[in-house]
Amino acid sequence: MSLPPAEKRARFRALHSSGCFVIPNPWDIGSARFLEQAGFQALASTSSGFAWSTGRADGNVPVNDVLIHLAALSAATDLPVNADFEDGHGVSLEDVAMNVARACAAGVSGLSIEDAPQDGSQPLYELADAVARLKAARAAIDKAGGDVVLTGRAENFIVGRPDLDDVLRRLTAYAEAGADCLYAPGLKTPEEITAVVRAVAPKPVNVLVTGPGPTVAGLAALGVRRISTGGALARSAWGEFMRTAREIAGAGTFESLSRAASGRDLNAAMER
Repeated sequence: MSLPPAEKRARFRALHSSGCFVIPNPWDIGSARFLEQAGFQALASTSSGFAWSTGRADGNVPVNDVLIHLAALSAATDLPVNADFEDGHGVSLEDVAMNVARACAAGVSGLSIEDAPQDGSQPLYELADAVARLKAARAAIDKAGGDVVLTGRAENFIVGRPDLDDVLRRLTAYAEAGADCLYAPGLKTPEEITAVVRAVAPKPVNVLVTGPGPTVAGLAALGVRRISTGGALARSAWGEFMRTAREIAGAGTFESLSRAASGRDLNAAMER
């Protein structure tokens, strides 16, 4: 049995009050339990990592499957779990509110709402529409108890609209609309990150790291409060799997298996 949701949510909210923490993204129960064993303080789901594990492309998982997955992750660990909840999985504001309420009932400690339509109908929602969707999520959380951390996401940099001024405008509006944490995946330079941190201060900022370069200490020095990895851990696991499978299929050799984790270590990590 994991800790009660209220206790995990209190811990998660406290993590955002000072310092800087890494919130890695498991894609299933096994990866979540390993990350808990590794000493992280909180976890976040990854829509892409989970989608790939079910044989789907990112953005193509039905909301009911997402909610079952979030409930399973939340129950599998004593750590708080933040939900990568895409655009709220709804066209209407009523759908967004209903789905956010269902995510809260699934036991998550936080969730993020993106301003890019899940159906790809346009790169970004118009700002007024995006704000309305975030307000609908905020109202649903408040009705459910108000302790779930709401993150507002500006997707400009990952949908081909790398306009920092628009990112700042959007994140500022999301902060005013009730977001507890702000996030613009795709920020790269210290100048971009610093601009976001300053624009929404004193609210915490999440930065996505998907490859070599930044360090926790370096991002903390810029004022970043939370660091996530998105689908990068899942891609790392898939990368090794794909290289090994292709070696066996192509060369008929098994050298890559020398890098496999031991069954003993995996069994130890999964013990509760």
